[in-house]
Amino acid sequence: MDITFKHVSYIYQRKTPFEHKAIDDLSFHIPTGTFTAIIGHTGSGKSTLIQHLNGLMRPSEGEVTIGDYRLTHDEKPNHMKALRNRVGVVFQYPEHQLFEETVKKDIAFGPENFQVPEKEIENRVRDITQEVGLSEELLERSPFDLSGGQMRRVAIAGVLATKPDVLVLDEPTAGLDPRGQRDMMDMFYDMHKRQGLTTILVTHSMEDAVKYADHVMILNNGTKYMEGKPEDVLTQREALHNVQLDVPEMVQFLNAFSDKFGTQIPFQRQSEADLAKEIRDVLKGARRNE
Repeated sequence: MDITFKHVSYIYQRKTPFEHKAIDDLSFHIPTGTFTAIIGHTGSGKSTLIQHLNGLMRPSEGEVTIGDYRLTHDEKPNHMKALRNRVGVVFQYPEHQLFEETVKKDIAFGPENFQVPEKEIENRVRDITQEVGLSEELLERSPFDLSGGQMRRVAIAGVLATKPDVLVLDEPTAGLDPRGQRDMMDMFYDMHKRQGLTTILVTHSMEDAVKYADHVMILNNGTKYMEGKPEDVLTQREALHNVQLDVPEMVQFLNAFSDKFGTQIPFQRQSEADLAKEIRDVLKGARRNE
């Protein structure tokens, strides 16, 4: 599903002394099947933006289009429930939203709410349990008896069981250790590629943005500050510093390497193994020239 914002603004507590514009004249387009990272500090407008994607909020000004659904201040889609079925949102710490008696019931809750046939729900629960790395042995257990990582996977499975076309991830690795963060993001990226999802990642992690995203957008004070390919945007050290962000660690390393050896290795989102080979070749060439 294509997603388009046209001159969208959102104002909290409008026409009161506490009026605050969280999004200001925001326009962008996200094509179907792409992986977009949205980056920005607290207060930049990220959370307000993503709540427009499934109609939890409607713009104070402008227009939001998600596939065939159109949202403005004065009108909402006739089939809002159908929109929310097609846009799955994994909020930060989704395990806090678990409430059912068993893992199976919690995963099945979303499809049941959207009137999916019982047999289809059973198939989805079984399939999505495997996809998120959970054992079927856990299905009859209480989700509150599981580890924190397992609880998060149960909550994510509940979102994915509705089979959304758009997957919105709001800091999905918050609170996980480094290995858990990597495993979680690899899982989402694998699903994105296999299912052709339109994926939107809200993150503070420049490393995740540069590793997984096709496109990045940086917000600052409710406006679009920068936008483009990760290798073009996330290498602009001075521009990022102006909004209290830093370049990814690999870019920092390449900058330090250039300063020390006087040789520039372009950042092209290469893997660590490929980067190591490029560095080795540069150093070999330098030794031959001594």
